[in-house]
Amino acid sequence: MMHAFPVVTRFLNRSLTLALLLPLLLWMSMANAATTTLLVMGDSLSAAYGIERQAGWVNLLSQRLGDEVKVVNASISGETTSGGVTRLPELLGQHAPDIVLIELGGNDGLRGLSPKQMRRNLSTMIEASQEADAEVLLVGIEIPPNYGQAYTQAFKTVYRDLAEQYEVPLVPFLLDGIALKDDLMQDDGIHPTAEAQPRMLENVWPELKALLPKQVAATAE
Repeated sequence: MMHAFPVVTRFLNRSLTLALLLPLLLWMSMANAATTTLLVMGDSLSAAYGIERQAGWVNLLSQRLGDEVKVVNASISGETTSGGVTRLPELLGQHAPDIVLIELGGNDGLRGLSPKQMRRNLSTMIEASQEADAEVLLVGIEIPPNYGQAYTQAFKTVYRDLAEQYEVPLVPFLLDGIALKDDLMQDDGIHPTAEAQPRMLENVWPELKALLPKQVAATAE
């Protein structure tokens, strides 16, 4: 009988270990399952050009959402829709996002590139994101009127038409309430200051929160 005690002891220790570990493993599994991943595909407006990165609106969004949402900011200053098309597939595979926020096109416009090509590129990005089971939020930008009425209108229409075609939410103009205020724009007249970033976040928030889990959106209000 004495020889059985070590076996019983090992069995009890193992059972206690499992009893302690199982709730922890279950909690970790639930926590991982509840985490939402947001991928931001933007240009300098989302990459905090000219200011401290932590002051940028994407970082402010990450702070607002806390641990409930993993925010991956893949924005690059100078990025065009063509660059976004090239980079997106790898990012989708790497991060498996639940939401893809597309804020591109401004550099296409400033370079006078074809709105038709911009439309094709954004369409490709939207379709790729949806095929990866991600929700899409399209964030638009407007270009200065000195590019001509026909071009600026064609450029602006791209975002609206794509939002309708793919039934995705649209933020019409990221710099709404900012672009015409000198005190909220850097000296180049293109990029917003650090003081403008909270307003940019508020421009995006109404459409973004509708894509988030209700509990997360409510907590972040």
